Amino acid sequence: MSVNKPRGNTPRQKAEEATGSRFSLSFDWEQLFSSPKNTLAWGIFFILLGIFLEIAFLSYIITGLSDQSVIDGIGELSVRDAGRQTRNLFGVLGAVLSHFFIYRWFGVGALLLPLVPIVAGWKMAFGKEFLPLIRTTKEVVFFTIWISVLMGYVVMMSNTENNLSFVSGGIGYITNIFLFNWLKWGSVIPIIFALFVFAVFFYDARSAYESWQLKNAARQEAYGIKEEISDLGEEVAKKPADLKSDFVSVVDDTYDDLILEEVKPLPARTEDPGKDLKNGQAIYAPPVLAVSPPVMSADTKLELEVEDTTQLSEPVEEEYEDEGISTSILREFGQYDPTLDLPTYRFPTIDLLNEVIENQHEKVTHEELEGNKTKIVDTLGSYGINISKIKATIGPTVTLYEIIPEAGVRISKIKNLEGDIALSLAALGIRIIAPMPGRGTIGIEVPNKNRETVFVRSVLANERFQKSNYDLPIVLGKTISNEIHIVDLAKMPHLLMAGATGQGKSVGLNVILASLIYKKHPAELKFVLVDPKKVELTLFNKLERHFLAKLPNAEEAIITDTKKVIFTLNSLCIEMDSRYDLLKEAAVRNLKEYNAKFAQRRLNPEKGHRFLPYIVLVIDELADLMMTAGKEVETPIARLAQLARAVGIHLVVATQRPSVKVITGLIKANFPARLSFRVTSSIDSRTILDMGGAEQLVGQGDMLLAINSEVIRLQCPFIDTREIEDVCEYIGSQRGYDEAYALPEYEGEDATEGKADLNPDDFDTLLPDAARLIVTHQQGSTSLIQRKMKLGYNRAGRIMDQLEILGVVGPFTGSKARDVMFHDLSGLEEHLRVMGVS
Repeated sequence: MSVNKPRGNTPRQKAEEATGSRFSLSFDWEQLFSSPKNTLAWGIFFILLGIFLEIAFLSYIITGLSDQSVIDGIGELSVRDAGRQTRNLFGVLGAVLSHFFIYRWFGVGALLLPLVPIVAGWKMAFGKEFLPLIRTTKEVVFFTIWISVLMGYVVMMSNTENNLSFVSGGIGYITNIFLFNWLKWGSVIPIIFALFVFAVFFYDARSAYESWQLKNAARQEAYGIKEEISDLGEEVAKKPADLKSDFVSVVDDTYDDLILEEVKPLPARTEDPGKDLKNGQAIYAPPVLAVSPPVMSADTKLELEVEDTTQLSEPVEEEYEDEGISTSILREFGQYDPTLDLPTYRFPTIDLLNEVIENQHEKVTHEELEGNKTKIVDTLGSYGINISKIKATIGPTVTLYEIIPEAGVRISKIKNLEGDIALSLAALGIRIIAPMPGRGTIGIEVPNKNRETVFVRSVLANERFQKSNYDLPIVLGKTISNEIHIVDLAKMPHLLMAGATGQGKSVGLNVILASLIYKKHPAELKFVLVDPKKVELTLFNKLERHFLAKLPNAEEAIITDTKKVIFTLNSLCIEMDSRYDLLKEAAVRNLKEYNAKFAQRRLNPEKGHRFLPYIVLVIDELADLMMTAGKEVETPIARLAQLARAVGIHLVVATQRPSVKVITGLIKANFPARLSFRVTSSIDSRTILDMGGAEQLVGQGDMLLAINSEVIRLQCPFIDTREIEDVCEYIGSQRGYDEAYALPEYEGEDATEGKADLNPDDFDTLLPDAARLIVTHQQGSTSLIQRKMKLGYNRAGRIMDQLEILGVVGPFTGSKARDVMFHDLSGLEEHLRVMGVS
């Protein structure tokens, strides 16, 4: 029997003819500056470079004239001879660099230039800035040139060009020659004007001057008040309590002492800025919100408002007539800052997380890459598919092999060989992406033999996350190209998660919560945590007075009871409707615009306006809620998913079983962002992602993220229980709010109607017997009443509702039996006698 041979050369022949043309490892140039070791090396290099330049410049100023002859004749001398004659501390190289920077260009102003590489190197080596890099660079560039020009004017006016020409440098001297030809001695005017312009635009001199005026005016008012109090004489000593009601507690100190005393943490601030003014409380200037904890110092700007004092004559300010708040409040006190409710709050530090442990063995060896490449080429070649190019990209969990087949090869043919390639590689799950979006290649993802663990500390300490300006930034993990993947939950706007048991779903939820906690202040974000398992989210109980929200009078902030979940979801719907009313009155379209307008003091708290924090609803297991409550849970979840985005309420819903009965079409349609860990079947993968592939994942945090038809493979960071405990303990030990964020109160319709219809005369005559039957069997079931008492379903259902009104059984819990409130007949009989039922 004849065997069809593949067209052209065989893969084995081509491998012998072209050794390295078809296989190349991508080199990540960013790794040269982003890895910790390289960053430390570059940082030390720049620090040493700055020190080298500074010492060389200082040495040139002292010995520069004697080295000038050597520099002029350096082309005729050997390096050895020039080095012997040079007096600069760093030899010929130091003399030459100093000659150009000082003599040719900037003069003594060049002494500032080494500061830039020192600051940059310090930041790269130690991850901290002792001076802001961008601001320092701007200042150094300006003052280097400005000092050169100023020194050129001094040298020219003093007629010392021959002796002190190096002080100004070539740039400063030539600039002054040009100015002197036009303005003579008046050339100093544009030099001074340039400094003034730089101060106005760079240092915002106008705002500083206005702040000084306000502070000076307040100081004069305070001194005036003190003089009036001193005239009261003995009446002050007799009635100190009367003074405390109108003035700050200590009146015998000077105004400077008063400022220092007011720096102590203030009590919780009211939401009404008008009330703060009437009570005479000092208001802090809003601190800049950053990951590092805010620091209160004695230099913090304070403004003092005192009643019944003479107002300074100022022009009348334009007012917002619709809100009734003057812009003078904004100018005098600054924007409203909700974080001042907890002025001493400190963000959790990275040190609370485990150290990043580098793998001792090599992650992916070159032999492993070559072996996988050969197997892929041979497998495809055996089916007549020749490859023109192959490229490998190493990731933490899988390695992506991108192949370009020769012309005439169908993509579907390669896609159908997924199982054959997996067999040849002996790997757990091969995923083929045919074609890869935007690349013109076909991707084959092969799991690594030695997987890399992505620690949560490495992603939260990443500069991209630290400097992200997202409203709700969350880190989901690392991509195949080892890049940190950060998304904005506020724009997603909801996230649907799925994954089989033990594949990393709960760890992923903890990483999402930790990401938000590390970036947001408690005044800006609240969590509603639903945990039907009762053990997964209990560690976050310590955050109750900081980040958690709950129903009024609820015992626990972590919701585990199904009935309370229904109440909470409906309460969130009420909160959503209330927020929409506030947005309508404020004439804005979303929460961000509303809070910005409120921060500018353009919304009156006396009309019900308040700062609205983001609310993130986290449900750890949706399947259990759908089984026990069904439509009672599905309806509010779907309503929140449809409408709550604009008012800052976002959902993160997770489930172990992504079936159509759990993730219904009504819920799924409003979750454009889906995240899937490994699932048990391709049907589950299509349910959650609308495509297969999740069943081919390797587990332990390996996941697929689908957003708007774009699928990305990620490795979820690992965070253990101890890390969560330490973070929660760090936050919980700080001063928080008096209680958790209160959601609107909600009562079930059945309970309200039942209380109104409580009339013993309307009770069924068989009610006492049914109550005894329920208590005897300890089973609150309607079917039990039907069977034992031989009643129809309708009458048995009415009796069960009446038992609930009497308090014999608990509320309806779906398919489960109702809870029985009495454990013996004696207690039941006493209760029935008190209720008038016998």
